[in-house]
Amino acid sequence: MEIRKLLLIAAIVSGVVPSFAESTVYMTREITPEALVRIYKALGRPADGHRVAVKISTGEGGNPNYLKPTLIRNLIDSVHGTIVECNTAYNGVRNTFEAHWKTIHEHGFDSIAPVDLMDEEGQMKIPVRDRRHIKYDIVGNHLPRYTYMINLAHFKGHAMGGYGGVLKNASIGVASADGKTYIHTAGKTDRTETLWDNIAPQDSFLESMAAAAQAVDDYFGANIIYINVMNNMSVDCDCDSHPSDVLLKDYGILASTDPVALDKACVDIIFNMTPTEGNDNKPLIERINSRHGTHTIDHASAIGLGSLDYEIVCIDE
Repeated sequence: MEIRKLLLIAAIVSGVVPSFAESTVYMTREITPEALVRIYKALGRPADGHRVAVKISTGEGGNPNYLKPTLIRNLIDSVHGTIVECNTAYNGVRNTFEAHWKTIHEHGFDSIAPVDLMDEEGQMKIPVRDRRHIKYDIVGNHLPRYTYMINLAHFKGHAMGGYGGVLKNASIGVASADGKTYIHTAGKTDRTETLWDNIAPQDSFLESMAAAAQAVDDYFGANIIYINVMNNMSVDCDCDSHPSDVLLKDYGILASTDPVALDKACVDIIFNMTPTEGNDNKPLIERINSRHGTHTIDHASAIGLGSLDYEIVCIDE
C-alpha cells in the first residue's frame, strides 16, 4: 500500500490531516507533439505492456480550444493508446452517443487513434475513500478494459469549477453522464434530467470532484500519469460551445505523477504571472477566485490524493 494511503488511514483515526513530501512537476515551455512525448518519458512511469487509456476532452461543438489531434497524436502512437471519453450530463453535441461520435469525427480524433466512449454500454461504480458527499464514483463500464491511464488535460478556466485541469479530467471527465450528475449534486442524485434542480453548494461540489478524482487514482494505482497543457487558456472550459476570448499567451506543458501538485503548480503560474500586453491573467484569476476553485486542490490534498508542495523541473535544454 502506498505511504500516502497509510498516512490517510492514520489521519482518519487520529483526526489529523496528513502532510506529504514535495512532489516533482516536470515542465517544458515548448508545446509540440515532440515535447509532449518527452515530458511523458520524463515522468519515468512507462506504459509498456499495458492497455492504455488516454483521457482527453473531445471538446464541445463550436469550441476551438480543445487539444488538437495533431498535438496529441505522437504521444498516443508511442503508447499504442486509446482515446477515452464519456457523455456529458448537459444538453449539447456530446450528451448522446450519436451526437458525441459525430463530434469526435468532426474534431478529427477518430482519424488518429481508436476512440472509446466508456459509458456507451453501461456504467459501474468504483469506491471512494472520502464519503462525506459521494458514496461511490460512477464511471463507464469500459474502464476495466484499461490497465494504465494518461490523464491528458487542457488547463483553462471553468464556469462552475473555476478552473479545469487534471483533477477535473479525472473526476467529471472519467464519470459517466449519471456520474457527472452525481458529482455536481454532491451525491444528491444521479438523474441527469434533474441535474440543474439539485446543484450542490459550491464547496460540496468541489470536494466531490476531489473525491472522485481520488477514486480514479486509486483504481489505477501506480499506473496513471497526469499532464496539463497550458495553451488556449480561455476563462471558459472546452465544454462551452461559445467560450470567451483567449487573453493569455500559451505557457507550456506540465506533468507529474501527483495530480494535486500539478494543478497547484499550474494555478500558481497563473496567479504569479506579471500581466503584459496580450497576456492578461486577471480574468482567469477572477474566475478561479469567484468559484473558490483552489478549494478542489486543497481538499484533494487534505484527503490524501497528493501534495501542495512541489518542485518544478524544466526539461528544456
